[in-house]
Amino acid sequence: MSSLYTRSKDFPRNRRAQSDSPPASPSPTAKTLRHDRLSRLESGGSDAGGERASARARREARLATLTGREEENSGRDYKKLYESALAENQKLKTKLQEAQLELTDVKAKLEKMAQKQDKTPDRSSVLDVEKRERRALERKMSEMEEEMKVLTELKSDNQRLKDENGALIRVISKLSK
Repeated sequence: MSSLYTRSKDFPRNRRAQSDSPPASPSPTAKTLRHDRLSRLESGGSDAGGERASARARREARLATLTGREEENSGRDYKKLYESALAENQKLKTKLQEAQLELTDVKAKLEKMAQKQDKTPDRSSVLDVEKRERRALERKMSEMEEEMKVLTELKSDNQRLKDENGALIRVISKLSK
């Protein structure tokens, strides 16, 4: 009998201990059920379907506008990124064209100097000056060739980014549908 007594004695303690502990976080279904109960209580306990439907419609409209704004903002961000990448790509293309023109000018000057050097008489001072100018032009030409390499790399990187942005925009448009 003592075991029965202790069990009945322990049972209320267990119940009190459970009620004293903080409630666990409710599941999403419990939240919606509680929300439905609260909305019924607010409507005076009556089953006013029109009021409940209008409240639900307002809530759904708020959620729809919020998600629509988020999708719109994310689409704009990708669009801005895409447009900035295109603008940068155009700037680099013009820079590349300018560098190519400058390189052809330098090559032409170098050829003219080489031809001039062949025609002029052997004067040591004139030759030294021309040799220095030629070295300077050769250095400048090698620097420009290095710049050309960098610009072509940048151009390929920009093309890759452009392709990635296009893919992202397609994915976003499919997700928004």
